[in-house]
Amino acid sequence: MHILVLNAGSSTLKFRLFTMADAEETVRAEGIVDRVGSARAELRLSVAGQPDVTRPVPAETPGQAAEQVLTSLIAPESGAAYPPFQIDVMAHRVVHGGARFVAPTRLTPDALDSLRALSELAPLHNPVNIAGIEAGLRLLPDAPAIAVFDTAFHHTLPAVAANYALPLEYATQRGLRRYGFHGISHQYVSARLLERLGRGVEGTRVITCHLGNGASVCAVQDGKSVETSMGLTPLEGLIMGTRSGDLDPGLVLHLLRVQGMTVEAVDDLLNHQSGLKGLSGRTGDVRDLEQAASVGDTRAELALECFAYRVRKYIGAYAAALGGVEAVAFTGGIGEHSVLMRRRICRGLEFLGLRLDAEQNARVGGREPARISSDDSPAQLWVIPTDEERQIAREAYALLHV
Repeated sequence: MHILVLNAGSSTLKFRLFTMADAEETVRAEGIVDRVGSARAELRLSVAGQPDVTRPVPAETPGQAAEQVLTSLIAPESGAAYPPFQIDVMAHRVVHGGARFVAPTRLTPDALDSLRALSELAPLHNPVNIAGIEAGLRLLPDAPAIAVFDTAFHHTLPAVAANYALPLEYATQRGLRRYGFHGISHQYVSARLLERLGRGVEGTRVITCHLGNGASVCAVQDGKSVETSMGLTPLEGLIMGTRSGDLDPGLVLHLLRVQGMTVEAVDDLLNHQSGLKGLSGRTGDVRDLEQAASVGDTRAELALECFAYRVRKYIGAYAAALGGVEAVAFTGGIGEHSVLMRRRICRGLEFLGLRLDAEQNARVGGREPARISSDDSPAQLWVIPTDEERQIAREAYALLHV
């Protein structure tokens, strides 16, 4: 079975084509459409055994980007070094599944209508995901379309973690609860971590940290998500590249009432002008901030320390929620690649039995999991590269083979 996975973001569209069987997961082609929504959009495509292809493409909208991916695979240009690919199934990452979608779902017209209604809970994400779905249905109407949800892994949150302290009937009627995000990544990484620990899921207590431009922490007990840092929206929780993370809700009221800001202006402030970018006055990119901090930029240093502090605080809180922790895994762009940020975060976690090995931490690289805790560390620290596309393909394959 040939499964094409589309993983759409606000300005990028990652894709990977798998050949799936019970004992086989072969990547046939993969790539990205970058700078979606601009006149400088380009498609980068890698096909096994062939030179990589990079070319400009018209991708003013997410739907156009998906169309470019599909046509490049099923109807390549004349003279292309690879033949047309067969695509049997389209599998899509969808950010918000709300209360209805708690497992991979085959997309019927009714299900797609429900997804559109959920866009008000994730206005920056779900419309982009839906645009890719609609493009797939137009170009491959006979291929089943499967949605895999970022919120689904967190549907196991207990009531004490899922509920806000709002009037219960009011919140329930309106779906106002904590859903959590990055669930596809947390599910993949926690499963790989348990493999490395040589454990079955029963009795396990681990914490996964997905740290990128968007960032979240997840407490996983017995293989299930029991607490996570994002909530109704992806704005709650950690400090992120441009998102504020946790703050006093009264601050929002103050901005509206006293500062006279519009709802749109507050939304832009908290989602696009805050986080590392707001604290540093520079950028939300940790790589640039680490360079700036190394030459004495005190605001860059403050931003990095605030980020590390917030992650460290959540790890401590989740260790308490779990009643102890056996291992912590770092993933995502920052979690996988920033030696310095991992060191900042782990400084002070020794009381939990988490002891970083500086040399191991500095040697991390590649796509394989790497242990970065010392040999005498009672609990383990790992770097585990995430693979959302592979997890999505597995979920879609399993759904069609029930």
